[in-house]
Amino acid sequence: MSEPIRTSQAPDPVGAYPHARRHGDLLFLSGVGPRQAGTDEIPGGPIRDAEGQPQNYDIRAQTEAVIANVRAVLAACGAGLEDVLDVTAFLVDMERDFAGYNEVYARHFESIQAARTTLAICGLPTPIAVEFKVVAKAPPLAHD
Repeated sequence: MSEPIRTSQAPDPVGAYPHARRHGDLLFLSGVGPRQAGTDEIPGGPIRDAEGQPQNYDIRAQTEAVIANVRAVLAACGAGLEDVLDVTAFLVDMERDFAGYNEVYARHFESIQAARTTLAICGLPTPIAVEFKVVAKAPPLAHD
């Protein structure tokens, strides 16, 4: 059994996909960025302006917002951050941003000890610096 999950508590996807998908005992979250639900505002500021010019942004604020959005999607699935098993993190500027991202990540995940991979990429579909792809344990299904 596999079911798509959507929530108004997280920013709208920028494509034809759900926030998450449950398959058996696992939750597969689509890429989660820092945009805010309802406004698409980017905490810490965008990495570039509307003309494509680089902007100064705060990776710590963006990472906090990503984790808050991960929490919102997990809550819609009946799960929590403690259920996260694996995180793949994407950074558009590894050299500039790794230390700040890693600091925020550690505050939330050190006790959880999820597996993690961090990749440097050339860009994301919106002007953000960080995005997470998450796999988590799904809560038991309620039986009628």
